[in-house]
Amino acid sequence: MTERLDQPRAARRTFGPHYDPEAFGQLSERIARFLGTARFLVYMTGFIILWVAWNSLAPRELRFDPYPFIFLTLMLSLQASYAAPLILLAQNRQADRDRVTYEQDRVVADRNRVDIEYLTREIAGLRLALGDVATRDFIRSELQRVTEELEERAT
Repeated sequence: MTERLDQPRAARRTFGPHYDPEAFGQLSERIARFLGTARFLVYMTGFIILWVAWNSLAPRELRFDPYPFIFLTLMLSLQASYAAPLILLAQNRQADRDRVTYEQDRVVADRNRVDIEYLTREIAGLRLALGDVATRDFIRSELQRVTEELEERAT
């Protein structure tokens, strides 16, 4: 049967695990935040020291990863292979949040610029208007002059 192009496709059933991207993103951010702490470095250092000490100093029959510590290398590689994508995912989410913040800041800055331009024009208009308005000192001096003229005419 030929599919019609003017009709939407029927929804297909997906057979895969369903996950909430937001919850997964929040979890990855928490993990990435922990990986970047001194506490994590102390824990990892302690874990590696214990691992090496146990596999170097314990009786031979209790050692599970002898000297080249291949299993330790595998464990650290596995941890790094999960840590790197989690950190990148957390950085991408932070970049998305920063992008929204920058856009909001840009809108506010544009609005402030328009307001400042308006206020600048208003102040310039007020200065021009004040140039046309007689000041108190000017009126006093004119009244003084007129009074003196009237006194001269009266005498």
